[in-house]
Amino acid sequence: MTVTINGKQNTFEQELTVQELLEKVNVELQEYVTVQVNDEILKRENFDFTTIRDGDRVEFLYYMGGGC
Repeated sequence: MTVTINGKQNTFEQELTVQELLEKVNVELQEYVTVQVNDEILKRENFDFTTIRDGDRVEFLYYMGGGC
C-alpha cells in the first residue's frame, strides 16, 4: 500500500494503525506529535484504533510555543 506522509510517498506491506506507523517511521517525540489523516486531526486516544489505508495522506505536526 502507498501512503503519503508529510508530502512524500511511502510504501508498506499492509495496513497499519497510526501508532504502528509512528513506530515504523521512527517519529521522534511521539508524545508531542499531532497526527492528521486525510485532513482530519486525530485524538491521541484513537492512535491505536485508527487504521491507515492505501492512498491515505498523513501529516505529522509539531506545535511549538515561544515568542515574546
